[in-house]
Amino acid sequence: QVQVVESGGGLVQAGGSLRLSCAVSGRTFSTMIMGWFRQAPGKEREFVARISWSGNRTRVADSVKGRFTISRDNAKNTVYLQMNSLKPEDTAVYYCAKKRSGFVLDSAAGYEYWGQGTQVTVSS
Repeated sequence: QVQVVESGGGLVQAGGSLRLSCAVSGRTFSTMIMGWFRQAPGKEREFVARISWSGNRTRVADSVKGRFTISRDNAKNTVYLQMNSLKPEDTAVYYCAKKRSGFVLDSAAGYEYWGQGTQVTVSS
């Protein structure tokens, strides 16, 4: 069974930075493609970033490109999301999840083993 626990959220002023962490249990973590999503009140859960099992291939959403970076440490079973130049519109609950085998699209339906999320609030 895979368990996912996100941490690192908080309240930050616009222009500030936060680093989110996602701790994953399971001996096969180094073979998992992992992703970050976010969900603001009244909105659908949206894709933020994805990283390959080795960490050498990443993809980030256009809305955060140039500001957010995804990385991983397979020795620590952890995925990170470094968020810089934060904007009020980045305010949301951020979730980490494992990509389902065989799914191509980066939609929420293509991911499984969701964590409880961590709240990020950016004040203007």
